[in-house]
Amino acid sequence: MATVNKNLSDYDKNTIPNAKDFRFGIVVSEWNDNITGALCNGAIEALLENSVDESNIIRWHVPGSFELIYGSKRMIETQKVDAVIAIGSVIQGETKHFDFVCEGVAQGIKDLNIQTDIPVIFCVLTDNTLQQAIDRSGGVHGNKGTEAAVAAIKMAYLRQQTA
Repeated sequence: MATVNKNLSDYDKNTIPNAKDFRFGIVVSEWNDNITGALCNGAIEALLENSVDESNIIRWHVPGSFELIYGSKRMIETQKVDAVIAIGSVIQGETKHFDFVCEGVAQGIKDLNIQTDIPVIFCVLTDNTLQQAIDRSGGVHGNKGTEAAVAAIKMAYLRQQTA
């Protein structure tokens, strides 16, 4: 397991570019909201810790993880953001629905990264159990939302530097 003995929230703040002038969008799935809310809080805390002004963080909610694609696309089209963080949680159930949602969301977010000039960060937990999701959204493995925010800052900086 890739996250065994790893805290996803650990990062070296000295390696993060100055994010003071960046604007970030966060699109959050309401499905499994105890998990996605914790991921969102981790992302916002990391953005604020890295000098992003609270007024430069736009948060939208969508019903489920599949809707993250459209929400992220509309965020890019209407909000003049430097990066978008798509936050969701899909937990394995008894049917193939899990497979279809996970693949669709991953491909949709990938497509946005190819089709637009704004980075979209994939912060969608695809866990086998609720406990795994809890462990990655502020539990024993830290918070994947923090990691997504750090990735968003780095990608916004890359976009700025290569413009």
